[in-house]
Amino acid sequence: MSAQDASRVPMVQLLSPEGQYSVPAEYAEYGKYIDQLGEADFLKFYRDMARIRRFDNEATALQRQGQLGLWIPAIGQEAAQIGSGHGVGHNDHIFPSYREHGVALTHGIDLMSILKMLRGVNHGGWNPDETRFHLYGIVLGTQVLHATGYAMGVKFDGKVGSGNHDEDLAVISYFGDGATAEGDISESFLFAATTQAPIVFFCQNNQWAISSPVNSQTTVPLYQRGSGFGVPGIRIDGNDILASYAVTKKHMDDARNGAGPYMIEALTYRIGAHTSSDDPSKYRDQAEVDYWAARDPLIRFEKFLRRQGIGDDFFAECEAAGEALSAEIREKTFALGEPPIENMFKHVYSETHPLIEEQLAWLEAYEASFGEGGAH
Repeated sequence: MSAQDASRVPMVQLLSPEGQYSVPAEYAEYGKYIDQLGEADFLKFYRDMARIRRFDNEATALQRQGQLGLWIPAIGQEAAQIGSGHGVGHNDHIFPSYREHGVALTHGIDLMSILKMLRGVNHGGWNPDETRFHLYGIVLGTQVLHATGYAMGVKFDGKVGSGNHDEDLAVISYFGDGATAEGDISESFLFAATTQAPIVFFCQNNQWAISSPVNSQTTVPLYQRGSGFGVPGIRIDGNDILASYAVTKKHMDDARNGAGPYMIEALTYRIGAHTSSDDPSKYRDQAEVDYWAARDPLIRFEKFLRRQGIGDDFFAECEAAGEALSAEIREKTFALGEPPIENMFKHVYSETHPLIEEQLAWLEAYEASFGEGGAH
């Protein structure tokens, strides 16, 4: 998307590319959420963005070295994810797609769980009942249906708009611009609107659905996609972490208080490949990449922090924290062993099943026939 095209669409931006903070009068309702933040919050925002980018780069290297079967980078989308993730409440449930590593970080997910999944040794490894961060949705768009159903259940259970902050909750689901072309998304809008479900639809418009540009997928801004179903929406500057935080927090608060569904389109850019199996140089111009790289969310927020008097020591600390995380996940990834074969048969059914037991017994006997080393 060109700068000219983007400028025609109203968009919440609180932080300019030069790092200057201001709240336009039409978006004053979002500014109050930033007023509630302190320096410690701003430093946390930057530290999280820096750490998740270093994690992302390390995971890419691990995939290239054969340690992961696939990697799904999110470089360039850190502000949309970290800002939004911190805007989600302590009771709220999160249904990610497959690129939300930054959101995972803000809600305490062990990042090794993501690497284990993409290495193929487990199916996610974290417990959604404990973390409220549900498993990655690899099949495009399905997680949005799951999220909508969960939000409908929340509404039916009376856990929205009651005023009980210990019980009330909302739901947020993340998806990309490509997923908006799926019928699953339209169905989700319909059910959410007709039941007034407490859900925020968060679209990270990184402008490329693998090799399909966003202008080949829609003729209207994506934030308007839900309006025909009764789901209002707004576009934000997805490279502005303050806008991402404030808009997400407001509309999650509103959903939790009974206002119904809402859609946020975060206009951002995927700097790298769709996945490690992709070569973006085959379908997009380098000039476009350079344009968006100059609007890097980390650089923008660093400029803001330096305007607040934050000095070199803090940024050196963040770099060291990123290197420590990188070294830790590299060591742990190389130490991963093969999962036990019985894991394939666990949790297929809620209770034991004779056919599953028979299949497991056959496989164990087959493995044993190869001797101590097995059939690997």
